[in-house]
Amino acid sequence: MHTERKKENIMKTILLAPPASVHATVQLPSSKSICNRALIINALAQGYARIDNLSDCDDTRVLLRALQDMPGTIDIGAAGTAMRFLTAYLSVNEGTHILTGTRRMQQRPIGVLADTLRALGAEITYAGEEGYPPLCITGHRLEGNEVPLPGNVSSQYISALLMIGPTLQNGLKLTLTGDIISRPYIDLTLQLMRTFGAEAGWTGENQLRVEPHPYQAPATYYVESDWSAASYWYEICALTPHAEIELPGLFRQSPQGDARVASLFAPLGVETRYENNRVILSKSGIKAPRFEHNFINQPDLAQTFAVTCALLGVPFCFSGLQSLKIKETDRMAALITEMRKLGYILEEKDRSVLMWNGERCAPDASPRIDTYEDHRMAMAFAPACIRINGLRINDPHVVSKSYPHYWEDLSRAGFSIQEER
Repeated sequence: MHTERKKENIMKTILLAPPASVHATVQLPSSKSICNRALIINALAQGYARIDNLSDCDDTRVLLRALQDMPGTIDIGAAGTAMRFLTAYLSVNEGTHILTGTRRMQQRPIGVLADTLRALGAEITYAGEEGYPPLCITGHRLEGNEVPLPGNVSSQYISALLMIGPTLQNGLKLTLTGDIISRPYIDLTLQLMRTFGAEAGWTGENQLRVEPHPYQAPATYYVESDWSAASYWYEICALTPHAEIELPGLFRQSPQGDARVASLFAPLGVETRYENNRVILSKSGIKAPRFEHNFINQPDLAQTFAVTCALLGVPFCFSGLQSLKIKETDRMAALITEMRKLGYILEEKDRSVLMWNGERCAPDASPRIDTYEDHRMAMAFAPACIRINGLRINDPHVVSKSYPHYWEDLSRAGFSIQEER
């Protein structure tokens, strides 16, 4: 089955049915997080590196197109990374641009990043509501070099600032205040910057320094497969009675924060073997009586684990989820609504904790999962068909944001996918 991206051919709903067992080799998409950082850094380095294994997902395509074409108005659609990274990138490159996106993107706050860039000397104004896209940005070399930034906002704000650091006249000193969320994504950015010749790193528990040393791009850079995408195959392995799944292109020593998925799924019955830059998933027979984890560093895995734990009958308490409120949708609210359709009553606490104590309700007879323009809602709920008969996913095309061939991969692994327009 081919997932069309043209609006007139978009699937409205799919009906899913699982195979009795899953034995498959799956070529995952390359890491969106690495691709988008590498594209920005390579552009700041005058584009000298050849980036191999670049993702074909929506978020990477719109960023690549913007960097190549640089039109007066740049519409990045629903690509949050592109919005944050380009806000900083355009601030240090000559020219005036309008940066905009979907209606949901225009509801996602950008003020903290814009204000911090302004403090460095950036020329940014709002073309609509104060603190939100669209933005009007006039780029020039920035002379400021030292700013504070809340550590509990999106790590993409921090990464956006770090990546332009080498272009600043006096470099960048960044002090993160309060709790720091998604630290592995900051470390990923620093590692990529150093690969491209930058001098950047932590100088304290909450302080970062980037020297005013120009990027020096390598000849080539290879992007590894996406550990976030791998999480859905871990979920499939956990929920399927018999499974062995091979995932090429994943590294044991990965800079991706979501590589933690391998150890996190161990108490849910999935064993991980590493062989020659690939992982092989198999059943271990283990099932923890309860699952608790602080997802402060892996917020994109929360949906996967919420669905998996509930369907395995494992009560859970997930903390550190405050960033889920400003993702493609309010992911905690979406999880609570959609899990109720499957018969599970989840609770939110303090805008950062999601829990399930085992409470059940009557499920919908033929549940239809709404995806809220959120790729991870579609991908996390699809494997639920292994335990839920007659499961449907609405607007399944949203997976193109990060994993365009997800449905094709499920089909090749033996899942039945019936389109309903």
